[in-house]
Amino acid sequence: QVQLVESGGGLVQAGGSLRLSCAAASGRTFSDYAMGWFRQAPGKESEFVAAIKWNGGQTYYADSVKGRFTIVRDTAKNTMYLQMNSLKPEDTAVYYCARSRYAYASVRAGQELGDFGSWGQGTQVTISS
Repeated sequence: QVQLVESGGGLVQAGGSLRLSCAAASGRTFSDYAMGWFRQAPGKESEFVAAIKWNGGQTYYADSVKGRFTIVRDTAKNTMYLQMNSLKPEDTAVYYCARSRYAYASVRAGQELGDFGSWGQGTQVTISS
């Protein structure tokens, strides 16, 4: 287990941008693991958003955010980011960051909740039309 803390959520108008951050409590528990973002809108199931390989060499995105969202990681800061541009009302959700269950795990499109073993507390993103 590792402590993950998200920040950066808020209320913006459609077309706007936000950058979410996910800070890990320690370096070794961050740098060796794939990381991901999921979101859950009211009344809906959790949805995969994006994932990044432990070394940053591969990224995958849900089709619904591809071309608008960018996932990056800064190992020196033990932090992962999700840059969200051209936001839409349907992006409204609680966003959660997560660390892969196993070190050096590969990443792929359509990551599942069970691929990740540690979760942050979530940050609310609300997009007004």
